[in-house]
Amino acid sequence: MAPAIVLIVDDEPNILTSLKRALELEGYEALTAASGAACLETVANKGPDLVLLDVVMPTMDGLQTLERLKEHHPDLPVVMMSGNATIETAVRATRLGAYDFVEKPLSTDKILIAIANAMKLARLGRENAELRRLAGDDFEMIGRGPAMSRIFDTLTRTAPTQGRVLVTGENGTGKELVARALHNHSRRAQGPFIKVNCAAIPHELIESELFGHEKGAFTGATQMRKGKFELAHGGTLFLDEIGDMSQNAQAKVLRALQEGEIERVGGQGTIQVDTRVVAATNKDLKQEIAAGRFREDLFYRLNVVPIVVPPLREHREDIPALVDHFVRLACRDNDKRPMAVEQSAVGLLMQHDWPGNVRELKNSIERLVILAPAETITLADVQGCLPGVKPVRSAYRSGVSLKDMVASAEREIILAALEHNAGQVSRTAAELQIERSHLYKKMRGLGIDPRTTGEE
Repeated sequence: MAPAIVLIVDDEPNILTSLKRALELEGYEALTAASGAACLETVANKGPDLVLLDVVMPTMDGLQTLERLKEHHPDLPVVMMSGNATIETAVRATRLGAYDFVEKPLSTDKILIAIANAMKLARLGRENAELRRLAGDDFEMIGRGPAMSRIFDTLTRTAPTQGRVLVTGENGTGKELVARALHNHSRRAQGPFIKVNCAAIPHELIESELFGHEKGAFTGATQMRKGKFELAHGGTLFLDEIGDMSQNAQAKVLRALQEGEIERVGGQGTIQVDTRVVAATNKDLKQEIAAGRFREDLFYRLNVVPIVVPPLREHREDIPALVDHFVRLACRDNDKRPMAVEQSAVGLLMQHDWPGNVRELKNSIERLVILAPAETITLADVQGCLPGVKPVRSAYRSGVSLKDMVASAEREIILAALEHNAGQVSRTAAELQIERSHLYKKMRGLGIDPRTTGEE
């Protein structure tokens, strides 16, 4: 492993020489610069891992040099040195981005500790940035079609507010992604994002999970524990599958939303919490209310801004972008070289109904990335992964006008839809999302006799 490079910047030759020798004895590669201008040039050409920078220098002093460095190299750690430092100088250096401030006369031990700490903090900062980048990839919302555009518009308007949001949709549609996007673009983005899957927690434990408990509150409560409402203070609490929450827990959640306070299980006093709640469910809560399984007053508290996430079959136009995104993630997570996908393979993926929605598509893409024998995912690979999906033959025929080809394709689609719906024109029209009278008109124009169907 190559040694870390430290650039020493000072207008005193003796300090440059002594520090260079001391750092090289410790295994660093030491560079020197006698002015601020030389420092900027060396950083641009050599790319050091850290800069030791004197404050008092002619022409361009250390603070001016630091400011210039941070403009072009914001992540480069800088440790300042000075023989006549003041509190004001130290504060300004810190505000400009310096990691530490060491006073002269210099102690080798102090310098080495300052360098080690600054490089460790810089490394942690890079690692955190990379984790945030990867997490952003994993939780990024993909789609530019009309359905997703409407969701993005609602998110843009809602995220900066304090309004509660109820996200509904089938399993696997990406309801959690909506909740994370709301949090990441809100004023609470620096606060915690806490997720609770209400369906995965036993009913007898849900209250302890949400509100915490005191020591001795029940058998097994050997110590005090904070609940998710407290842990999400200053941030966002995502209550997934809220429709599966018990009636008792619903009542306490309602109180928390109304009063902004909770009470731990076994506790005597209340605790104030500042938590934004985003809830999600795959159930029809109005039906649950009618059946007496969900509180109507809680529904209206949660449903300030409703967001409906459509199933993937209703926004197939987003599948190519999703495929590209998931291929990249799967290659990254499985240490595979970047892979491409044939257009015919993408076309076949777009024909599948995806009952498991985006989650099923993501899992299928990962399987294709792992099992594909080459660096391009082919039509044959997708057919092997989705054996029930057959490619639709092209409607193009040489020498035939576009108008006639479109009419032929429309006729085949309508006939297939009629067959799928047992000849029922009304049901076929609803599935094709056109007016029944318009479908009759098209059928007559395309030579399809309505009397051959099951509906007059």
